[in-house]
Amino acid sequence: MAFAGPVLLKRIPDDPAKRKLINIDEYMATGGYESLRKAQAMTPEQIIQLVIDSNLRGRGGAGFPCGSKWKFLPKDLHPRYLAVNFDESEPGTFKDRYLTEYDPQVLLEGIAIAAFANRITTSYIYIRGEYHLQAKILEKALEEAYAKGIFGQKIPGTEIVHNCYVHRGAGAYICGEETGLLESLEGKRGWPRIKPPFPAIAGAFAKPTIINNVETLACLPYIIEYGADWFKSMGTASSAGPKLFGVSGLVHKPGVYEEELGIKMSTLIEKYAGGIKGGKYRAAIPGGVSMGVLGTDQYDAELDFDIGKKYNVLGLGTAGVIVMTDKTDLVVMLRNIVRFFAHESCGQCTPCREGTAWMHKMLNRIVAGYGKPRDFDLLMEVGLSMGSMPGTTICGLADGANWAVRTFLEKFPEDFKARLKSDHVQGVTLDAQAAAAV
Repeated sequence: MAFAGPVLLKRIPDDPAKRKLINIDEYMATGGYESLRKAQAMTPEQIIQLVIDSNLRGRGGAGFPCGSKWKFLPKDLHPRYLAVNFDESEPGTFKDRYLTEYDPQVLLEGIAIAAFANRITTSYIYIRGEYHLQAKILEKALEEAYAKGIFGQKIPGTEIVHNCYVHRGAGAYICGEETGLLESLEGKRGWPRIKPPFPAIAGAFAKPTIINNVETLACLPYIIEYGADWFKSMGTASSAGPKLFGVSGLVHKPGVYEEELGIKMSTLIEKYAGGIKGGKYRAAIPGGVSMGVLGTDQYDAELDFDIGKKYNVLGLGTAGVIVMTDKTDLVVMLRNIVRFFAHESCGQCTPCREGTAWMHKMLNRIVAGYGKPRDFDLLMEVGLSMGSMPGTTICGLADGANWAVRTFLEKFPEDFKARLKSDHVQGVTLDAQAAAAV
């Protein structure tokens, strides 16, 4: 079935002048919280099976099946927690922010459904520290939901009183990693944990914990309302449902757009984002900078969870598409990406801490005009040592840095080799800028 129109964004007008924050009364007047009532007439097992049957996969980056994650919770072990990952610090990603700025109640309804299905005691919305306005919007929306009895009441059929809180992060990218998020939630330094144990067994405060992305939870009311088959009628066999895509970079209309999974990137750019701006398409990052880059011949790449194996990138990630043209300096682009990873590495693992720092220094040297031919192979070697040997780092930051470097170098080698000097230029006196870069 062709995508029939917005699902998650159906209450948000296309015209920016008409957009406004939807309060709980307006939300309920358009069918809001009817799905929660419907869910409460089902058993938890029925809801979990419905989510499994829908093939809802996580919208936060990993694409792990949501219902399967829920089933990992040990039976009859309480209290249980839900941590909502609203850290959204991946460069190029702003879909959760957009949805919540205008329609926060859809997230809260999804949280309430997940809490009922999994007998959750407490839910924490872990929001990125820089999202000051969005945190205030959520706090107001929670006040409205409490006043309507959505939270702070016993979960029907149990003695569990479910409460929900907004928890502000401290501005660290690494806290978007689920166990780093849990450490920060507990008031500790946001260092990712060694697994096992996995969060479903010992998560927040050493208790069973589910961690879901904002967009993932926002899908739940619609799955409850329309069913698994309806959800699977959109997208592809492995990537079901609608998806929020954030498009930025060199396009005429950057923004958040909704389409079914599997849409061609070219269609997303031309139909929704107004087409390429200021040149011809050259490259694009499909889902945040840690996913790697799509080449010039991959403009028609299908944006689904199989994109990694089809187009030699890490994956779809958060579906934050960053568009580059023939006017973009790809060497500088990669330098900026690696600078971000070097700055945001928590420093816990040596390959990541040292590798991102050295790649940043080498790319600084190349941008300054003092790169050597050996730097090309050395960059690739350092990147692969960080991201191709499982078990050398605790989380995926090093792997994301590797995929960024590796795919830029593999798909655009001429851009980098053109910036390298001959090896025989040795012993020259570097100017202050180049010396600082080295």
